[in-house]
Amino acid sequence: MLTILNAAKRVLVGRPFRNDRLAHTLLPKRIALPIFASDALSSVAYAPDEILLTLALAGVSAVAISPLVGLAVMVVLLTVVASYRQNVHAYPSGGGDYEIANVNLGKFAGLTVAAALLVDYVLTVAVSMSSAAAYLTTAIPSLHGQQAVIATVGVVILALVNLRGIKEAGSVFAVPTYIFMFSILGMTAVGIFQAVTGQLGEAPSAAFSIVPQEGFDQGLVGLAGAFLLLRAFSSGAAALTGVEAISNGVPNFKKPKSKNAATTLLMLGVIASAMLAGIIYLANATKVHIVLDPAKEFLLDGKPLPDDYIQNPAISQIAQTIFGPGSIPFYIVVAATGVILVFASNTAFNGFPVLGSILAQDGYLPRQLRTRGDRLAFSNGVLALAAGALVLIISFNADVTKLIQLYIVGVFISFTMSQLGMVRHWGRELKLARDKAVRRRMLKSRTINMLGFCMTALVLTIVLITKFEQGAWIALLAMFVLFLIMWSIRAHYDNVAKELAVDEDSSPRALPTRVHAVLLVSHVRKPVLRALAYARASRPSRLDAIIVDIDHEETAHTVEAWDKLDIPIPLTVLASPYRETVTPILDYVKNMRRDSPRDLIVVYIPEYVVGKWWEQLVHNQTALRIKARLHFEPGVMVASVPWQLKSSEEAKALQDT
Repeated sequence: MLTILNAAKRVLVGRPFRNDRLAHTLLPKRIALPIFASDALSSVAYAPDEILLTLALAGVSAVAISPLVGLAVMVVLLTVVASYRQNVHAYPSGGGDYEIANVNLGKFAGLTVAAALLVDYVLTVAVSMSSAAAYLTTAIPSLHGQQAVIATVGVVILALVNLRGIKEAGSVFAVPTYIFMFSILGMTAVGIFQAVTGQLGEAPSAAFSIVPQEGFDQGLVGLAGAFLLLRAFSSGAAALTGVEAISNGVPNFKKPKSKNAATTLLMLGVIASAMLAGIIYLANATKVHIVLDPAKEFLLDGKPLPDDYIQNPAISQIAQTIFGPGSIPFYIVVAATGVILVFASNTAFNGFPVLGSILAQDGYLPRQLRTRGDRLAFSNGVLALAAGALVLIISFNADVTKLIQLYIVGVFISFTMSQLGMVRHWGRELKLARDKAVRRRMLKSRTINMLGFCMTALVLTIVLITKFEQGAWIALLAMFVLFLIMWSIRAHYDNVAKELAVDEDSSPRALPTRVHAVLLVSHVRKPVLRALAYARASRPSRLDAIIVDIDHEETAHTVEAWDKLDIPIPLTVLASPYRETVTPILDYVKNMRRDSPRDLIVVYIPEYVVGKWWEQLVHNQTALRIKARLHFEPGVMVASVPWQLKSSEEAKALQDT
């Protein structure tokens, strides 16, 4: 079994890397932008769709105000970018929102941000891969209905790629990301030119009328209309996801690190805003219509659409309108969008394991998450992220609209806590600063972060109000459970450390009064004789050999064979009227402990080392049960004496090749 698993692991993951392969290359701004901004840039692939879809609940007239909603989202985006530019100057270590909240607001706030970020990373993969699957079905309509399968396969492949420890090569990430940026901005430029010259056509969905939902017959009026408008804004706020990635990657920038990271953040804000504005403008100009259920909410000439109608994303419809269906530019736009969404998922595969490692280092997650695997990747973190994303994709059938409802809660919790932490940071620094120029800069930074806090707190409130019932409660519940788990793990580690700490009663020179050795015998064979030799070589104060009488005839044969070898240690037979092996041994050991509580008891157990998976099923099972029970007995040690069967030698030879 071990050989098969190792062989499969080598094929999928590759051979191990030495620690000296860990050194990384520092990145210039032109390479850092596509690497760290792919998550934020990719959000323009689905954020406009969510704005249009939400407004469509109130009919066609409501969709017409999508540019105003988009403008509000852009204002928040640029405000958050300006705020995070202050973050990277104050905290260039790469700890990001978790470090800022932990240092300035305390452990409770830090752990809250950590839980939000971990959930956010999982949702990033689920949303991005589901959206990428949707764009793939746009290019290949025959795959429609298989989005969940496509997204699942994509997550598995991405997990394997990251388990291999493939480095974020600048050229690999830069080229497709720049293609995506230029294709969207180029499409926007061509679309604006066509609109100015009167050549811009209408989207395939422009001919459809939208059936308003109950309560919105008059459009966006009254309290319900205001609530829907806020809901559309909160859906569009998904465009802000990924902005924090650059603050986490400051150590990877070339010097001056903070300045280059801040410049890259500004570039991200400008480019993302331009792309978002372009897509929403063109969607409005070409009359792109997107609804939740096309078969029920769309009408063509007063009649419902057929059930097999396939609704394409906004970017796909816009590209089809501007460049024509099936044209090369159309496929370039769709393909570039799909690829950038995959890269956004990969950003999470880089961020989640690193954050998990930091939390494990701080004692909030199992310590297995802080160690690197064979290929120098945080393998356990990669597997945990992939598992979480797969659960979401399968549970929600890769439905981007449903997943979005869960998504941005965690993002804005981390945004808000981070900005509040920065406000407190600058307040503390201002108390120490005396230079007027320095104080002016600090006051400016604090004002920006205060504005960012107010803005993100407002958006978070809107998100919680408008999206709680739509699914945000699931994300909040996941964060709460994760928070409790991490808090409990830290409490456990603290209690264990306190319990194991060396105190006044502990002495490295203290020795047990005597050592009693106990040899477990089932048959008189080579493994038992080896265990006997090891036990005698340790020179214990007393050595007992015991056998449990499960079968009288077999026990008699074993005793006879033992006596024939003239072994100087008597073989004690333990009665077992109920044919049970473990209990008589435990009773024997407990009696020894009761008679000599200060003595050390060492139980020697012969075990087979096997090479085939099925051999493990037929050997060592009783020994495993005995060991498991003996480990709970104080003052008792278990010594496993291995005997290598021939199959283990063959397996070892295969492993060494």
